[in-house]
Amino acid sequence: MPIAVVALDFDPFLHLGDRLVRLETLALAAGILVAFLLAARIARGTAIGDQPGAPSGRSFRADDLVFIVLAAVPGAVVGGRLGYGLVHLDYYAGHPAALLDPGHGSLQLGLAVVGGALSGACATRLLGERAGGWLDVAALPLLVAIAAGKVAMALGGSGQGLPTDAPWATSYLGAGPWGSLAPELPSHPAQLYEAGATLLVLVGAVGLIASGEFGRRDGRLFLAVLAAWAVARAIVAATWRDPPVVGPLRADQLVSIGIAAGCVLLLLASGAERHTAGDRLPEFHPPDPETPAGL
Repeated sequence: MPIAVVALDFDPFLHLGDRLVRLETLALAAGILVAFLLAARIARGTAIGDQPGAPSGRSFRADDLVFIVLAAVPGAVVGGRLGYGLVHLDYYAGHPAALLDPGHGSLQLGLAVVGGALSGACATRLLGERAGGWLDVAALPLLVAIAAGKVAMALGGSGQGLPTDAPWATSYLGAGPWGSLAPELPSHPAQLYEAGATLLVLVGAVGLIASGEFGRRDGRLFLAVLAAWAVARAIVAATWRDPPVVGPLRADQLVSIGIAAGCVLLLLASGAERHTAGDRLPEFHPPDPETPAGL
């Protein structure tokens, strides 16, 4: 058995008198709070006037964010369950009713993000706002929430990857309970890999925004961020314990590749549409012969 250089031996619970709270839960809640506050800050600093046809001089309402987040939850659950069914298709093909049981299995993150984005976008239409603008507002906070969630998994011993003798291999000691099978086995810290990759995407997105590449809030920033994150997730998933289903690719990798491809196609279609609109000449309206000159 390889010897892990990083042996994690700590109590995964915070003791509050007779009550126990998992550190994983606290870290996840803190990450979601930071992401929500960041989204509110970005919303207040984003002018709706940047959107075609929208009134100028007004910013997105931060209080609408609560409604949009709540609307994103059912879409995330439905998308996450469908994704989980795809990843474990061999089982759910024979037990389709189990997919409707919330106590059976879990959620797949990639399609949960897609589903939440779709239902949240529908909510923005009910508010009379442009979905693309709100999606761009959510782009950076989404990456913060994902990265925080992956770090939280490490605090709970979840998401360990394949066994390895790499110097940075991690193993979980002590009573736990830990979220991975055979937590004492030195393995790739896959959850931390994804947290780091997500932060790299975040840094790249901030750089693009600073360069003015996505100054127009039309949803392209969100699509670019989602595509980059999906690619990063597909790469990290090569270290997961899931069995390959198509050549060396795992089912979750196929889902991530599909998400990235869909985002790229939408970006290309959006670019072509903007290019066509930019090349379109304004319509010529001849003057009314009955209108006096100069009026």
